[in-house]
Amino acid sequence: MAAAGSAVGLGNIWRFPYITGENGGGAFVFVYAICVVLIGLPLLMNEISLGRLSGKNPIGAIRATGGNKFWQIAGGLCILVCFCVLSYYSVIAGWTIGYIFTELIDIPVDFKEFQSTPAYVVPLCFLFIFMTIGVVLGGVSGGIEKAAKFLMPVLLIIVVFIAGRAVTLEGASAGIEYYLKPDFSKITGKTILQALGQAFFSMSVGWGLMITFGSYLPRKANIVGSAGWIAGMDGIVALLGGLMVFPALFALLPGKDPAGGPALVFDVLPKVFDAMPGGNIVGALFFLLLLVAALTSSISMLEVPVAFFIDEKKWSRQKAAWTVGIAAMALSIPSALSSIDGNFFSTITFKLGGNVQTGFFDIMDFVFGTFAVVLICFMLSLYTGWAKKIGTFADELASGSPEFKGFLRGAWIFFIKWVCPLIIALVLLDTLGAFGTPQEGG
Repeated sequence: MAAAGSAVGLGNIWRFPYITGENGGGAFVFVYAICVVLIGLPLLMNEISLGRLSGKNPIGAIRATGGNKFWQIAGGLCILVCFCVLSYYSVIAGWTIGYIFTELIDIPVDFKEFQSTPAYVVPLCFLFIFMTIGVVLGGVSGGIEKAAKFLMPVLLIIVVFIAGRAVTLEGASAGIEYYLKPDFSKITGKTILQALGQAFFSMSVGWGLMITFGSYLPRKANIVGSAGWIAGMDGIVALLGGLMVFPALFALLPGKDPAGGPALVFDVLPKVFDAMPGGNIVGALFFLLLLVAALTSSISMLEVPVAFFIDEKKWSRQKAAWTVGIAAMALSIPSALSSIDGNFFSTITFKLGGNVQTGFFDIMDFVFGTFAVVLICFMLSLYTGWAKKIGTFADELASGSPEFKGFLRGAWIFFIKWVCPLIIALVLLDTLGAFGTPQEGG
């Protein structure tokens, strides 16, 4: 539940619908499902096996399995990614807290104005980080497990309720068709690369989260079954996320472009809820769902650097959680302020290869939420597939998973050694603009 919670987050409910809308609807969903099964799932199993084999945090896991300082860079990047993404992820999560109340008391909000008002977004961001620290202070079983056992069923119940309400609206069938009927002519290089990127982002591979959670697993635990459950829950919530958005959008705002970008959930959906009977209650529930999804992921992001300081520096859990959490608050301020037109944080630019990003928030998301995550996946697949004996990790997967033999074992080894590194290398090169416009697939 905790690992599925880390995978199920804003990536499923906030990011997945707008990426789907920007990439042609059903065609993107089709490609995304393939990417999850063929790329995401093998990488997920790879990270969990590395964690359980070593019993350590991402840096310690590579060191304990014989990795030199070069390979330990991947572990260090995991800790950096979790910390940096937590800082700007909390800004988005803070928006959801504000929208729970504005929906509940039925106050119309201009999203552009809301996100560019520091007096709203900074305190809400801090509040969300305090909530995250509160859970992580309780430890793995006392905090994270208890929170996951409560929050994940709540999340699933709200998702099913809102999706059920959306698909039964009059005129919803056009949205369902747009979302679930693939138009294969819309599949381009960009569609495939965006689907791969979403699979990395959504399934929490390349973050060190799964290495950390794997390190807590007993020897008898079935990693293959657990990985299947995590990927399955992640995929189902993402699909239901789209069913909450597109049927309601087509039914209540006909003619509205589904490619609404990152503001789709905050700008368009409140208008959709306003047009529903009892819409303010449905809207408040939706943003509560976003908050729960964000919290189940942020807990994991904080746990990775906390586990590092506990393992490597022998800090107490309290010292580690408060130190990392307060540092994340400080780093969140530039991201929160980057929505204000004309200030330094909104105009700062960063160039890597052919890729140019403008604004502190977008720079953080590109460097840590995209590029570093893909680089870590690449390094970890090379590490287990080539630098070490891959059979050792396959044996780890087989321990507690009696079904992992023969074809399954051979297929996993083939994908980790050959398919994953090749595909990820292409994604990395495309991110840098090697095939034309960056992240457009040439």
